Amino acid sequence: MPAPLIPADLLARTQIISGLRQLADYLQAHPGVPVNEYGWDLHAFATTDSDPAGRADVDEIASALGVQARDDTADGGHYTASKAFGRITYEFIHVTARRRAAHQALMSYAGAITTDDGTPAVGDSPEAA
Repeated sequence: MPAPLIPADLLARTQIISGLRQLADYLQAHPGVPVNEYGWDLHAFATTDSDPAGRADVDEIASALGVQARDDTADGGHYTASKAFGRITYEFIHVTARRRAAHQALMSYAGAITTDDGTPAVGDSPEAA
């Protein structure tokens, strides 16, 4: 009998958690491998385009984490929930429609500005394609 199918999102979650454990075990077993002494941030993003739904997603994750959501949207920032686990911080982020539009406007210039030698000054270089 074949094994039951695992939904893609659950499979990805399982693989990420497994990878984090493997990394921790590896780093513990190899003390000569450097780590960032200030820690790391693990970011996850709301996947909705709706600001109210994105904020609701962040509020739900904030509740699960036992923290208050942080609203930096008035200053062009994001709506977030974060919790530190030692020097590792988990942060769930909603990027507002206003912020996404500002980013898209900025990136519309990508490739239009070049240095004196013809290299793109913004965005991916032709070599990256």
